[in-house]
Amino acid sequence: MRLQPILALISITLLSGTATAHSPAGQGVLNPNLAAQARLATLPDLNLALAARIIASRPLSSTAELDTILGDALSAADIAHLHEGLFVAINLNTASRAEIMLVPGINRKMAHEFEEYRPYTSIEQFRREIGKYVDATEVARFEQYVFVPLGLNSATAAEFATIPGMSRKMVHEFLEYRPYTNIEQFRREIGKYVDEQEVARLERYITVD
Repeated sequence: MRLQPILALISITLLSGTATAHSPAGQGVLNPNLAAQARLATLPDLNLALAARIIASRPLSSTAELDTILGDALSAADIAHLHEGLFVAINLNTASRAEIMLVPGINRKMAHEFEEYRPYTSIEQFRREIGKYVDATEVARFEQYVFVPLGLNSATAAEFATIPGMSRKMVHEFLEYRPYTNIEQFRREIGKYVDEQEVARLERYITVD
């Protein structure tokens, strides 16, 4: 199959099971939709019971949803601190101002800059545009909390492999059913391999182009 040489180039670090957001800097903000209960429980102010609550609510569609789950157990200050290490990455093209403001260390001026350059077509564009205002270290820190959705009909195998929790087999399936004409087709075809909750989680990272 012609896909084999392409898939062989995907780094082993992009295999399924990763619980961190895509981050070139490797700083490792945990993805609450993927992290194991024991790992979640090691975060400040969390315990096994709260970690179990998070897992039972998967897939979480936003950090605001995560905050609601924890709101009766943690203070607003505790939750804000928790965001530094636990965050549902925001879609740079669709996130509301309120969602953007949940990114740790962001201010209203920077939130405006996040919105100013929409639509983003790649994470490289984000790095370039936001790099006009902050240094490379800060861009890399911000990058842990965001993503640019990938076009189902145009993204490469390597790009699909950057989706958190993606396996080589699932990369193959994403490519196998091209061209996609609508999101319902994606749900139907990928639903042959994973359950409805996982389809919903994966759907956040893609768009039908």
